[in-house]
This record gives sequence, C-alpha cells and structure tokens, in this order.
Amino acid sequence: MSATILVVDDRAGIRKLLQEVLQSAGYEVISAASGNEAITIVGQEKIDLVMLDMKMSGMDGLEILTKIKEEAPHIVVLIMTAYEELEVLQEAARQGAAACISKPFDIDELKELVAQKLRAASA
Repeated sequence: MSATILVVDDRAGIRKLLQEVLQSAGYEVISAASGNEAITIVGQEKIDLVMLDMKMSGMDGLEILTKIKEEAPHIVVLIMTAYEELEVLQEAARQGAAACISKPFDIDELKELVAQKLRAASA
C-alpha cells in the first residue's frame, strides 16, 4: 500500500512538479493551493505526509502546520521554503515539522527524504 502525500503550495508549477515526481515514486498525491483547502483535505482524507510551503498568501505555513497537527498529530509534515529564516524554521520544528527542504530542491534528495520520513513514521 502506498502512502498518500498532500502537497500544499500556492504556486501551481510547484504543485504540478511535486505531484509528477512523487507519483513517479509510487505515492498517491493530493494537492492544495491554500491553507484552508489543505486543512479541509486533512480532515477528510487519510494523509501520511504533508509537504507544506512556508510562504503562501492568506494563511502562512506555521498557521497551517499548527492546524494540521491539531487535526492529525500523526501526519509527517515537511516544510518547503526558499527563505531559510532560522527563527521560523526553529518554530516549525517546535510545532512538529519533521524536516525542512530548501527550494529549489534536488529531486533525488527530496524523494529520499520523503521515503526516509515515511519509513520512520511507520516503524
């Protein structure tokens, strides 16, 4: 049984890229363009891992992370950011983020990190 990954990013190109990459690695992928959409999906679907952009219009990544963890604390959340703000990343870790991925990402490293975090969560 493959894991289900939710990709949350307000940029359609990033969502499409990650969907293609993760589907080719054998995962089921759902995408959301906003925090509200992501939170609704988390409440309705069985999600194993969320790839969450930190900088989005409307609700920011930390707000979304907090709401996801309130709704489903077991979900593995990987933060995606082009802006490595130490303070924000530390707060994300305190809120339960499993790791941070810097944009632009290396596709092979991204796939390995996803696999590693999913293995650790199911162990």
